Amino acid sequence: MTPTFVLPKTANRIKMNKKRDAKTQRVGIMNIKELIGETSEYDKKSALETKKPKSWLKSVSAFANSFGGTLIFGVADDDEVVGLQDAKRDAEVISEAIKSRMNPIPTFRLSFETIDGKELITVDVTSGNETPYYYSGEGQLIAFIRLGNESVPASPAQLRELVIRGSGRSWDVLPSGYQFEDMAFTKLRSVYRQKTGRSFEATDYESFGIVDGDGILTNAGALLADESPVRHSRVFCTRWNGLTKASGLVDALDDEEFSGSLVSLFQDGLGFIMRNNRKAWRKTATSRIEYPDYPERAVTEGLVNALIHRNYLEIGSEVHIDIFDDRLEIYSPGGMVDGSTLEGRDLRNVSSKRRNPALADVFGRLKLMERRGSGFKKILEDYDVQENSREELTPKFVADSGGFLLTLYNLNYFAEHSVGENVEVVSSEVSGEVSGEVSGEVSGEDEHVKLDKATLLSLLDYCEEARSRVELQEFCGIKSQDYFRRNILTPLLSSGRLKMTIPDKPSSGNQRYIRA
Repeated sequence: MTPTFVLPKTANRIKMNKKRDAKTQRVGIMNIKELIGETSEYDKKSALETKKPKSWLKSVSAFANSFGGTLIFGVADDDEVVGLQDAKRDAEVISEAIKSRMNPIPTFRLSFETIDGKELITVDVTSGNETPYYYSGEGQLIAFIRLGNESVPASPAQLRELVIRGSGRSWDVLPSGYQFEDMAFTKLRSVYRQKTGRSFEATDYESFGIVDGDGILTNAGALLADESPVRHSRVFCTRWNGLTKASGLVDALDDEEFSGSLVSLFQDGLGFIMRNNRKAWRKTATSRIEYPDYPERAVTEGLVNALIHRNYLEIGSEVHIDIFDDRLEIYSPGGMVDGSTLEGRDLRNVSSKRRNPALADVFGRLKLMERRGSGFKKILEDYDVQENSREELTPKFVADSGGFLLTLYNLNYFAEHSVGENVEVVSSEVSGEVSGEVSGEVSGEDEHVKLDKATLLSLLDYCEEARSRVELQEFCGIKSQDYFRRNILTPLLSSGRLKMTIPDKPSSGNQRYIRA
C-alpha cells in the first residue's frame, strides 16, 4: 500500500519557491489516515527505542485495554516520514518485546510499509477480552489506558473495571455482600405490577439477576432495594436561575437530592424535570397544540441512560440534573463503555453497548426503557419531530474517560429569544460580563467553595496565556477535579469566556485553555 502525500500548505510552497536552491525542502507530509484506515487511535514513533521499551509498549497496553489502535514506527511527530534503518531487525525486536513484556500477550499484527523508499512498521493492536493487559518491566506491573491522545496508567477504579471486564462478567451481576433477607423491594414489585399487570414472583428475584443462589444480593439487587445501601447511587437536581450557576442574587429556584431504589431515582428525577418543564401552546380551530420545553421521550431516555449506564465503580460521584433557562444537562460518572470518545462519529448509528446489562434488563422488563436500539438515536429523533426544533438545537453528547454529559436545549426559550434567522445558538450562551459568584457544595476540602466576581475575572486574566486544567484548578484552590470541571471550567467554556486550544480533541492530554 502506498499512502497519499499531502503537499505543504500554499504559504509554505510560496516560501520554498523563493528558496529553490535550498536543500531543506521536505518531500511531503504523510496522511496518517491513509496508512491506518478506519482506526481512530494511533501513536507515532520516529524510531524504535530498544533501551526504553516502556515508551512504546505503554501504547500497546492502552490499545489492548481500550478499543484497539495502531503504533507506527518511522514517522516523526509532525507526520514526516523518516523511515527505519533496519525494519526487519526492528520488527523482530518489537515482536519479542510484546511477547516478553506484556502480560497477557495481546493480539497484534506487524506490517511493513514502504513510502518514498523509506521503510515503516505498523503494529495493529486489537481490543482485548482478557483485560487488564499489563506492561511488565523495571519491577513494575502497570495497565495503561487511552486518555485523549495519550497512554496513561489506569486509575484504581479503571483497573477494577478492566479486571471485571476480563472476567467475562459485568459489575452489576457480581455479589454485593448484602443479604437478600435484609432488604425490601416494594417499589420494584409495585412498578412491575403497574407496568405489566402481573405479580412479581419470588422466583423472579433470581431470574432477574437481583439475588444469587446463596441468597446474596448482586450489585444490581443492592441498587434496586428500597433503601439502597449503595451510598453514591444518588441524583442531585437543581433548577438554576438563569443561564449559568451564578446568574443573579438567587442562584437556584428549585433543588432536590434523591436516594433509594434505582426505580425511585428514575421516578423522582423525571418528576423533578417535568415539574420544571413548562409548556407553551397554540390554539387551533378544534384543539390546542402543546409545545414542551423539552420533549418527554428525549428526557426519559437521557435520564434512563444516565442511571443504567453510569460507572458505579466511580465512588464519590453522582448523577446530576441541572436545568437552566436555555438547556437541561444530565451528567453521569463514567464515559462510553468501551472508553471511546464521540468525536467524528455518526451518533445515529452508534452501536448499543451496556455497562450494566442486568440493570438494563430489569428496566426493560419494567418497560422503563427499550431493550433494543441506541439511546442517542431515540433522543435525536425525538427532537427531529418537534415543530419548533432546528438544526442548531440538536442535542449534544460529550463523553470522556471521567463522565458523560447530555445537553438538551429548551425549544421554547430559543423560539422566544430568536431575533433573526442568523442567530447562532451555542450551549450555555451568556450575554454580558461574567457576574455573580460560582458556588456549590461537595464533600471534603471543597465544601462551600465560592468564587466571587473578582476571582473569576482574575482567573480570566490568568488565562491570557494558555493554561492546563491542573493550573486553573490550583489557581482556584479547588481539590476536586470533578467539581472543578462541572462548576467552574464547563460554564466558562460554555459561556464563551474560555476556549480550548485543541477543540477537536476535548479530552486530549495536551489540552490547554485560553481566554476567548
